[in-house]
Amino acid sequence: MNKAMLMLTALLSVLMLTACSQNGGANNQISDENDNAIEYQERGLSKYNPPIEVTFVRETGVGLKNLLSQLPGQTLEDNTWSRLYERVLGIKIKYDWVAKGDLYYQKLGVALASGDIPDIVKVNAQQLRLLSNAGLIQDLSETYEKYATPFTKQILSQEGTGPFDTATIDGKLMGIPEVGSSIEGAQFLWIRTDWLDRLGMKPPRTMDDLLAVSKAFTENDPDHNGDNDTFGLAITNYLWDPVMGLTDFMAGYDAFPRIWIKDDSGKLAYGGVQPEAKPALKALQDMYRYGQIDSEFGFKDGNKVKEQVAAGKIGMLYGEQWGSFLVQSSRENNSNAEWQAFPIVSASGDAPKVPLRFSTSRFLAVRKDYKHPEAVIKLINLHLEKNWGETAEYETYYSSPFPIWQLSPVTPYPIRKNLEAFHQLNEARRTGDASVLKDEAKAIQKNIDTYLAGEENKESGWGWERIYGPSGAFAILDQYEKNNQLLYENFVGAPTETMIEKQAMLDNLQHETFVNIILGRSIDEFDQFVEEWHKLGGEKMTAEVNRWFAERGSE
Repeated sequence: MNKAMLMLTALLSVLMLTACSQNGGANNQISDENDNAIEYQERGLSKYNPPIEVTFVRETGVGLKNLLSQLPGQTLEDNTWSRLYERVLGIKIKYDWVAKGDLYYQKLGVALASGDIPDIVKVNAQQLRLLSNAGLIQDLSETYEKYATPFTKQILSQEGTGPFDTATIDGKLMGIPEVGSSIEGAQFLWIRTDWLDRLGMKPPRTMDDLLAVSKAFTENDPDHNGDNDTFGLAITNYLWDPVMGLTDFMAGYDAFPRIWIKDDSGKLAYGGVQPEAKPALKALQDMYRYGQIDSEFGFKDGNKVKEQVAAGKIGMLYGEQWGSFLVQSSRENNSNAEWQAFPIVSASGDAPKVPLRFSTSRFLAVRKDYKHPEAVIKLINLHLEKNWGETAEYETYYSSPFPIWQLSPVTPYPIRKNLEAFHQLNEARRTGDASVLKDEAKAIQKNIDTYLAGEENKESGWGWERIYGPSGAFAILDQYEKNNQLLYENFVGAPTETMIEKQAMLDNLQHETFVNIILGRSIDEFDQFVEEWHKLGGEKMTAEVNRWFAERGSE
């Protein structure tokens, strides 16, 4: 691939870069009297002497700026984590450059295309393949096997082999996955329960029930202000937002428009072109026609729709567990506003499948001529060890109570840590024995206690209780898993050549078609879209996906 093509593709794909058991942790910690010379006996936590320097690039933003403002004496390059890495590993963290938002992605795209990359660079799956094809990064297969601690291997394998499959190109591990938690992508139906009570309605058990609630929330003045100014369902201009999106509304009709699924023949098929999407789109079209969806949703991003939630204009939304903190905004204007998470429902009334998109989207690649490729593994090892291993110091390195973990240039985590915290909290509630609570669960319980005790700042704990309480989102997730409702994406390989070339265009075509149908265009335009999708690259992409699936073995 020539440099011009690499630059074009990198720039096109750059915007796609986007949030246990302790056995096997590092043993034999040795400390001096002042805890200034921590050493571990494992190779993957050994110290460089003399120290080495590792360069990164980094996106900065308001969140990071606010965090540093709360930590006097700390900067991006000189902070709790950088000091630990240098003290324990002999690794000095440096940044070639930092930038905010869109400027960061633009600069990263230019850097990737020119080959002017730092020692370790964080990229998405498409960029990883481009860098590999261009010969700009190293094969980390042996490095990972040799230097990853048993604890690291245990944690990074919790999502199965998928993250490493994605990072493996032509049989070589070209990046270390920042393993994302697919299970955290599970969605729930968030409902204004004070509106339900006011209108004498019950939580929906079927899609017909949900449509009836949406109609009542729109037409029956649930806020009692005498105006026709409420909406049954919130959606944003990006239909697939993790909160206020439509992914799990469509799942209620057995439609899975954003993941690869198995068809009746056992082969992989893209859910966005399956016929089950049509009744879901027709239902949304009707909701729009009758004013249950904001007529201006196509012009409103998540922040704008959040303002409607805060203003008390929204009755329901689909979203992940952190949706509790978004809907909490409505309580700032109305302390009587109550929301609760409920399981998603289906048209048939049976327990629906809950789609989980493959969530590992970022990979740490090492520059081809960098002399210490194992440094990235060591950083990952220590980050996991000091947050969740045998020598963990949660309140120092994870939450102080500020999210100090964000200062590290690498941020791996156990993908089931939040669900595990719920299990601990649930066990403590069941037995009355708080000793089962580990660091993270303890911190969550402290927040919940603030709310339950009705203290002056109790609202800070309301959202936590809606997630981790006995009827919270994670109680539902626990049932999803026990009921075998979780539908994991089936394609988890590295992007195919056609995906690199055509995926963005096909995604835009799908999004535009779905929006237009919701706005009132003929439902038959879906069939035209399916035909066009296959002609414009979907058919070839499906063949490539199934070739990968056959080689991997249909597990």
